[in-house]
Amino acid sequence: MNKKIKSFTILCLLVVLVASVLSSCGSDTGSKNEEKGKVTIKFWTIALQPTFNEYFNTLISEYQKSHPGVTIEWSDYPYDAISNKLLTGIASGNVPDVVNLNTEFANQMASKGALADLTPYLSDAEKASYFEGIFNSTVLDNKPYALPWYTGTEVLYMNTRLVKQAGLDPKNPPKTRDELNEWARQVKAKTGANGYALTFAARLFPVEGISILNEDKTAAAFNTPEALSMIQRMQQLIQEGVLVGEDANFDKQIQYYSSEQTAFEIAGPTFINFIKTAAPDVYENTVAVPLPTGKADVRLSNTMNLVVPAKSAAPEQAAEFAKFLTNATNQTSFAKAANTLPSTKESIKDPFFTQNDNKLESEAKVASAESLDKAVDYMVGVPNAGDVNSAIALQLQEIFLNGKDPKQGLDTAEQEVNQVLKQ
Repeated sequence: MNKKIKSFTILCLLVVLVASVLSSCGSDTGSKNEEKGKVTIKFWTIALQPTFNEYFNTLISEYQKSHPGVTIEWSDYPYDAISNKLLTGIASGNVPDVVNLNTEFANQMASKGALADLTPYLSDAEKASYFEGIFNSTVLDNKPYALPWYTGTEVLYMNTRLVKQAGLDPKNPPKTRDELNEWARQVKAKTGANGYALTFAARLFPVEGISILNEDKTAAAFNTPEALSMIQRMQQLIQEGVLVGEDANFDKQIQYYSSEQTAFEIAGPTFINFIKTAAPDVYENTVAVPLPTGKADVRLSNTMNLVVPAKSAAPEQAAEFAKFLTNATNQTSFAKAANTLPSTKESIKDPFFTQNDNKLESEAKVASAESLDKAVDYMVGVPNAGDVNSAIALQLQEIFLNGKDPKQGLDTAEQEVNQVLKQ
């Protein structure tokens, strides 16, 4: 119910936002500032204070010294608050100039005309400095609406004790999902352990190259023969013990892996802290490698971006500051400070992302960095994305856990998603 209320609230605010964008080209505050030779850039981030106060205050001071007349006003908001605050701010005309948004919300805003097209402010070299898949996640109609900032990708964790017991070589890990499933079959046959556990979610589709929605986001597009085949394969994997027959959230996946009921885990770097605490002996026998890819040959990332609202009074100066924050030098330094991944190609050449001391933490970091060339952001790109994802997840649970016919489940999911999109 809370998800539906939140989606409805955002949808209503987006309606107000569209009307506001259409009725106004911006305020004249910025023009007055520019007449005086001074520009104030309002910069909003998500949940970075107070941890990174010193880092950003130093960076902002450096920028202001090299850009006389430009003042940066930095404000930070909780993740759950920034979307509503931004929408109401744009609707009222009180807009920031540079805002930190995830890819999903950035695309929603761009599709409503609420973000500035950054084409006039980006050279071809600057566009090419970011990983292509991540940069293109916020390109709509060939127009870039965001600059990728910090990101993250999942890796594959392997229990080397179980893998070796199954006669497999962890130094030559699987490269594709099909290979991973073959490894899991062998582990099951030789050790009795399952392969891995998953959450049954909509994100399973794009990994296999199956679109959630059609191109203009008006209807479901996932009810295809390819999707049916994927689901039937997963049913078989559950029967074989390759997949755990449970819709396993992150906590449950940790329990399975730490008790050696599963040999593999697909997760981000936070998994390491949990496994290190829950099962130190399993932690010692775990290695991290790049995540095997499905038919789409992509790895899903979770990226934070910087955008410039269309009603910014100083879009050129705002874009210049956003480029400064996301250039390779500053992305490298922030990734080191925050233990995240950069979205710039040059950054991962830094030894910090390539050197491996054979500890699990550095293995995961290196594996994540090596995954960025295939990284793309998964998103539905509609205001009620949460309801779309929930409708699909519910039917996947019905299929995998309650034995519902896969075609019937896909048909029902399609109907429910289309109904959500009409709301």
